[in-house]
This record gives sequence, C-alpha cells and structure tokens, in this order.
Amino acid sequence: MTKSRHPEKINKPFNPIKKKPNWIRSKILDTKVFFRTKEVVNQNGLNTVCQEANCPNITECWSKKHATFMIMGDTCTRGCAFCDVKTGKPNKLDPFEPLKISKAVKELNLNHVVITSVDRDDLEDGGANHFKEVVLETKKNNPQTTIEVLTPDFLRKGNAFEKVLEASPDVFNHNIETVPSLYLSVRPGSRYFASIKLLESSKQIKPNLFTKSGLMVGLGENKNEILQVMDDLRTANVDFLTIGQYLQPSPKHYPLQRYYNPQEFLELKKIALSKGFLLVASSPLTRSSYHADEDFKKLKKARDEQSKCLTLQ
Repeated sequence: MTKSRHPEKINKPFNPIKKKPNWIRSKILDTKVFFRTKEVVNQNGLNTVCQEANCPNITECWSKKHATFMIMGDTCTRGCAFCDVKTGKPNKLDPFEPLKISKAVKELNLNHVVITSVDRDDLEDGGANHFKEVVLETKKNNPQTTIEVLTPDFLRKGNAFEKVLEASPDVFNHNIETVPSLYLSVRPGSRYFASIKLLESSKQIKPNLFTKSGLMVGLGENKNEILQVMDDLRTANVDFLTIGQYLQPSPKHYPLQRYYNPQEFLELKKIALSKGFLLVASSPLTRSSYHADEDFKKLKKARDEQSKCLTLQ
C-alpha cells in the first residue's frame, strides 16, 4: 500500500487553517442581482454547489446570475477529505428536479449553465439517467442555453456515463482534483485512472464534445506531479483545464500545505497551454464553473482558430 505523504496528519482531529494571503479575496458586484439569484434558487427548492461546497466566488458569480446547480440532493455518498459537501445517506431522487432546474435557468435567462451533482454510489447507474433527464428538460425549455455538466466518476457503474452523453451536453467536465499520490488520503473513494478513462472515453464517443477537468494545488503535490497530470489529461484529449488554489473548508478537512502565488499560477497556465490544451484557466480563485460562460465562448473561438490552422496546413 502506498504510504501517505503526511501520515501524522491523516487522523489528526484538528488542522488549523492558514491565514489567507492578500491575493485571495472574493467580491460582490451587484447586490440586487445577487439576491435575485438567491431568490430563484430558493423558490425552486434547488441546491447549488456554490452554497453546499462553500465556494469563495459565490458573491461574484451570483452577482452576475451565475449559479452552478447541484442535482440529486445535498448529501454525497463519498467522503473526500477536501470537500465541504455533507456525507451520508441521500434521499430519494426528486422526479420534478429536471423541471425545477429548467424553470430556474429560464427565470435567470442564462446563456450558459453548469449542472453538477453529488456522488450517488447508492444508485445502480450512479444517477446517470437522472443527469440525462435534467439536461434534456433544460434544453427543451431553454434551446438557446448551452449546457455544461460536471459529473461524478460513475465508478463501478459500467457504461452508465454514456446516458449523460446521450443528452448531448456542450461541455463534459469531470474533475481530476489532485495528483495520483494523494488520492488515498484526499479522494479515498475515487480512482485516478478511472477518472482519466472517463474523460478519454467521453471524447472517443463524442469527438466534437468539449471535455474539461480541474486540478487543485496546495495539498502537498510537487511540480513534476502537476505536469504529469497535465500530460495524462492531454493523452485523454481533454480540451480545457482549470487550476485553482485549495482552500481548506474547516480544521477537520485535509490540511492545506501552502498557498501558490499568482505568478506560479501564471507559470502553470503557460506550461499547460504549451502541452496543447485549447484553454487553461489558472488563478488562486479559479474553480470548475468560475466564469464558465465566458470561458465557453473562448473555448469555441480557440477550436475555430485551431481548425483554421489545420486547414491552412
């Protein structure tokens, strides 16, 4: 068995949170819009990863009517050491959730929406069919809205993930989260190469689908490990990579090892782009769905430019 890099801290009940540097600051842009977004979410009885995962960008994103909807409940069957979403036995699926999500997207008049979920290992298909129904219903009532899904890994669920692809989302996102050596302590219920395979298979089945993945830094990884993850994702033909700072949610969560400074994030972005990603978002507050609508436009433009270059060759 691989030894943990920080064995003395794994069972430690209290990991003090390091003071945030001055470059990590969230902001609110429009108070009126923020509360309108909150109202729509609450009136429709929806969950958002913005709230459940205590995202540092919630004030900025909700001020621009950007919310990442989290389906299949607010309780996850996994217990990742970095995540603030609660763990336990989930409730039954809400059959009206596809309609509720679709209605909220329409009320907020979204051009681009991100739909994610908790892990549902208790379900035979991991919730893949429910994911499909949410996407299809949202498309039906919002034909001009582009849809990005941020899915769990559907580990040990066979080809269940293909049900999500059948709904033809515009972006298929699955976060790799961290480097392989930290999986046993940070993502004990997940498997690194299963996540790589999920992204690779999705691209093989839907070649024109944009694929995306996210990586956290500050958990104790080293630079070479980060570069290896980039290479693995490119081998899987992932188009878009996000890199953000891990922020320890509480003293009970996995201990933060260090903060990366803005210059380090810029360096990682340059390296990732040199490896062939169409788009890279890398900054302390970057998260999977942060600026997702603007990034989708950049992603399409990057693909168009790449196609032109290939045609000229």
